[in-house]
Amino acid sequence: MTGYKAYQGYQVDGSSPLGLVLLSYEALYKSLGRVRRAIEAGDLAAEADHTSRAMEAIIELASSLDMERGGEVASSLASLYTYMMKRLSEGMCSCSTEATDEVIRLVQTLREGWQQLDRQQQNAVISEPVSVAA
Repeated sequence: MTGYKAYQGYQVDGSSPLGLVLLSYEALYKSLGRVRRAIEAGDLAAEADHTSRAMEAIIELASSLDMERGGEVASSLASLYTYMMKRLSEGMCSCSTEATDEVIRLVQTLREGWQQLDRQQQNAVISEPVSVAA
């Protein structure tokens, strides 16, 4: 295993559930950027490969939803993930970045929301008073 692969494994193993969501969004965002570059280069094989990776990240995000506890938010996210998969499928081999760009914008918005939640949780942990037992 290379040093980078070991580092990636450590990131996943050492992450909180929210951290894993953020890692999935990062993987999705990077894959979508690669899809876009492949489309611009006219490389259909690379486009298909990176679209597949993006869809895997979306599936991972969708499968992590807790529909019972997440209620309407989880349901809305599930619908949005389905829509993103549909748009990526529609955009494949079209020689246009329109569908990919739309999904990138959606992912950016969602990723920023999750990052904000992560910052809020970190700030809450930092601001909690620490009690010391005598």
